[in-house]
Amino acid sequence: MKFFRLDLLTLLISLFILNSCKNPDGIGLDVDERNQQSGTLMADSNVVLNTLREDSVIVSNLTRTPLGLFNDPELGVTESSIATDINLPGLAKYEIPDGTITVDSAIMSLKYGTNGFYGDSSNSVFKVNIHQLLEKPIGGNYVYYNSKTWNYNTNTVIGSKTFIARSHDTLKVTAIVTGKPDTITRVLPQVRVPLNTDFIKNLLFTSELRTASNDVFQNYAKGFFITLDKNSTTGAGGVLGVTPDTLHVYIRVNDDGDIDTTIVNIPITKRIAQITHSYTEEIKALIADQNTPNTRAYIQGMGGLRVKVNFPDLNKLKNVIINRAELVITPVSANQFSPLPRLMLYKYDLAKQRTYIEDAVDARTGFSGLFGGFYNAPIKNEYRFLVTTYIQNLVTGKTKDYGTYIGAANEALTTSLDYSPIAYPIERTILAGKNSPFRVKLNIIYTDIK
Repeated sequence: MKFFRLDLLTLLISLFILNSCKNPDGIGLDVDERNQQSGTLMADSNVVLNTLREDSVIVSNLTRTPLGLFNDPELGVTESSIATDINLPGLAKYEIPDGTITVDSAIMSLKYGTNGFYGDSSNSVFKVNIHQLLEKPIGGNYVYYNSKTWNYNTNTVIGSKTFIARSHDTLKVTAIVTGKPDTITRVLPQVRVPLNTDFIKNLLFTSELRTASNDVFQNYAKGFFITLDKNSTTGAGGVLGVTPDTLHVYIRVNDDGDIDTTIVNIPITKRIAQITHSYTEEIKALIADQNTPNTRAYIQGMGGLRVKVNFPDLNKLKNVIINRAELVITPVSANQFSPLPRLMLYKYDLAKQRTYIEDAVDARTGFSGLFGGFYNAPIKNEYRFLVTTYIQNLVTGKTKDYGTYIGAANEALTTSLDYSPIAYPIERTILAGKNSPFRVKLNIIYTDIK
């Protein structure tokens, strides 16, 4: 009987609901049409793009330093070499061991960083050469820009290595353990470049005057210049993001018949990139003509290219409230070359200086959290920027557009923003202009003010 009553109650409730829904016009509250506001979606595909060169970038004290020779089929040739300092062990006076010293090997380790390679790793073979600098890098926090060209001994190669880029493969190396047999250990992905042992012996083990202090040693040794050999690197090539941090010198010391082996680690504390871009004639023409909208626009890391953005149709919006505005970028597919992991949208102020878009520093958007710019987030194969406040200010005239730009951003800054031009990352992104179905769009939801 209990279940019968429950079923009957359910039936009565269902009949009541069905009967009340016969007239859908009766559902909801009455709305005064005089006060009603409608939300309208506007997909503005008339976003004008123009490619231009990036400003000068700082190339010193980088966490990841680009080493590259990349013949990009879209952009042209990018080259990047690395100048480094060289230091005594412990950055202080070095006591040369007593006895006869034999340098068995000297290895410079070029460790891959995060996203450590960009280019064609399948069909390219690289050759890296190491030379001695003819000038000493300035120490401390001295800043170098990509306009710097280094003087080095071009006639003598003191180390070289032919290799295939394997940025995810660990290596096995021999480790010397004091008082015990040598052992095999596994190390992080890296390129290990052997240097001329006679050069290293003369540098480090033949004169105590040279090793009396780190400054004296640096004045003599100068540093290293690491570059990829144009004649011996095959295929399209690529760019390696590496950290040369140590020169491992393996020595044998014979002291009156007592033979011992050890490693002398020579630290590298300063790394400076020397970056050049040699663009195709098509890219040069785009850069030279800033009046004609691009059908394709290009953003390139390593201080390469950025894009200026214009919104000519915003003047059609009058007396509106912007509920939401998003700049949507679908990069052009570029075969095996992936797009930049993150972009940065910024603007110029009255003095033509870079500054943040209002939405990037608005607490209501969670600052960088919702501003966007990451590839594949939140929509796959897209970049999105939340620009509601910026577009509202442009429409009302509160903000004047002195220039809006998109550039490469440091993807490692996941919780912060930086509009400064940077020497990293190493990728590039191609943007579609007005004639493409995947063109850059400005999606706006707005409400007319009546």
